[in-house]
Amino acid sequence: MIIREIKTKSILSKTGIPIADYVVNPYVGCIHSCIFCYARFMKRFTGHMEEWGEFIDMKINAPDLIPKEGSKYKGKYVFLSSVTDPYLPLERKYKLTRQIIQNLIPLEPVLGILTKSDLILRDLDLIKQFENSEIGFSFSTLDESIRREVEPSASPVGDRIKALKEVHKSGIKTYVFISPILPFLTDWKDIINKTRDYADYFRFENLNVTGTVWGCVKNFLEDKRYELVPKYREIYFQDNPYWEIIEKDIIEFCKGEKLDCRIYFHHKG
Repeated sequence: MIIREIKTKSILSKTGIPIADYVVNPYVGCIHSCIFCYARFMKRFTGHMEEWGEFIDMKINAPDLIPKEGSKYKGKYVFLSSVTDPYLPLERKYKLTRQIIQNLIPLEPVLGILTKSDLILRDLDLIKQFENSEIGFSFSTLDESIRREVEPSASPVGDRIKALKEVHKSGIKTYVFISPILPFLTDWKDIINKTRDYADYFRFENLNVTGTVWGCVKNFLEDKRYELVPKYREIYFQDNPYWEIIEKDIIEFCKGEKLDCRIYFHHKG
């Protein structure tokens, strides 16, 4: 892992993400090594020659770039993070995310955090100071053997569930992001049933294989799940209603269970 300390020119960036007004990314890169990571496209802009998952740039001046005062961000949704996890293991040492959150408090935004790490529990004292906030935990599976294959350096799913319980118990709004749904590998109903008592709502996203993601997914399938290769090809490279069927199933299941579900599927075209 190549770790660099860098200085950045800005940290609060406007975004086209449907849920947010601004995003904050305390680091460049991620160490989770998820086979499905869409954020690897960032290398086109950062100039890194290393493989995605093998480098981290720490934006050491990021907390200082949060304005000291002003109404620009009041009531705006500020999201941590869009192309990295705000609670990577190096956060224990650098505390960039913690300092950023602390500096955001006077600006009174709506704070949104999405992570795969229980390290977020460290910062509940700060998050509770926001009038409006929500914390999401991302799951692509509850099966640890599959998790180790598709998210080899991410936190174990058991740790995430325990953290989800703690956040929910603290009174902060919580959601579970079932993302991505991996065809024939993600049991989304199981994830719902294991977490529904601790989640205010659920978000769903399907596997998107655009760009270089398909190459990574295909390599994984050929190495670990060869029998799924033709099935994935049918879903993604033929006229196949797979995702329309899954989306309908999710909606019907959540409606029947009286669960708040929000679907962010990528569809062809």
